[in-house]
Amino acid sequence: MQDTSTKRVTAADIARSLGISRATVGFVLNDTPGQTISSVTRDRVLAEAKRLGYRPNSAARALASGHSRIILLVLPDWPLDYSLRANLDEASLALDEAGYSLVTMTPHPGGHALPLWETLRPDVVMGMTPFSVDQLAQIHASGITHVIPDTPAGEPVAGDELGFATGPRLQVGHLVDRGRRRLAFAGSTDPRLTDLVAQRRELTRASAIELAGAPLAADEDIDELSVTRAVSEWTRNGIDGVIAYNDDIAALVIGAALRAGVDVPARLAVIGHDDTPLARLFVPSLSSVRIDSAGLGRYLAQLALSAATGSPPPGAGPETDAALVVRETT
Repeated sequence: MQDTSTKRVTAADIARSLGISRATVGFVLNDTPGQTISSVTRDRVLAEAKRLGYRPNSAARALASGHSRIILLVLPDWPLDYSLRANLDEASLALDEAGYSLVTMTPHPGGHALPLWETLRPDVVMGMTPFSVDQLAQIHASGITHVIPDTPAGEPVAGDELGFATGPRLQVGHLVDRGRRRLAFAGSTDPRLTDLVAQRRELTRASAIELAGAPLAADEDIDELSVTRAVSEWTRNGIDGVIAYNDDIAALVIGAALRAGVDVPARLAVIGHDDTPLARLFVPSLSSVRIDSAGLGRYLAQLALSAATGSPPPGAGPETDAALVVRETT
């Protein structure tokens, strides 16, 4: 038996072992249509390939076919939180079922690694956020024809309904329904989340004016070092409801409030966003907003497969409507 630890087994090795032509072996291994090869010969080739430890050369196959069956998803430099993991898990599963592999990469400012779209030659390059003009030029220059989205950052992008704008409105509306009128927005100081926090902050401000009839009474990005001081100031100034950027921030606020002897929710109601496992396990359990992150993952997979195979694109966007989950903190 050939030593496969030092040399890749090739179709020529199988042909030599069986005493048949290399072409016949190639037709069997590639399942080439239109060939009159007996079932006995086909079974012999497949059995010998298995015995010798043959593995198809994916790079050569991709070069010959023009398809790598790889989808490259370019991620922004965001924390890999629960929602993003759910999104990626579902997209990966849906693509795997269709015979494609999902590969992710995160470009970093000042990084020197060669972009994966140059080394993998994926069938499709997708971005969770729009690419810059320079990135788009680099991707197209590497020979990639399918890029999603193919519009530079700063320009209108079809499908911008994926911004989940209803979440902050639900948060504000729920606190208003609970009789809270002096509201605060608690954001995150994580620099990787700057754009996302800014988006939810603006949506929260607009919702407060519309639903509570007044602007936010307080608005601050907080972390473990500043939350105690912030909560103390908020309660001293009559804040009775907090809209948190996400469940992690909500947990920080509630923890600081309880340590200071502030009754939650009687004195201070707090609502998070994303409905992570933390929301259910925290004591008191967190009211939150649930988004179908898995549904978004499936939608991204459908978009990628449409571009890769030429099939019709999905007829509608994912079910991104937010749903209110009421628990003990409101």
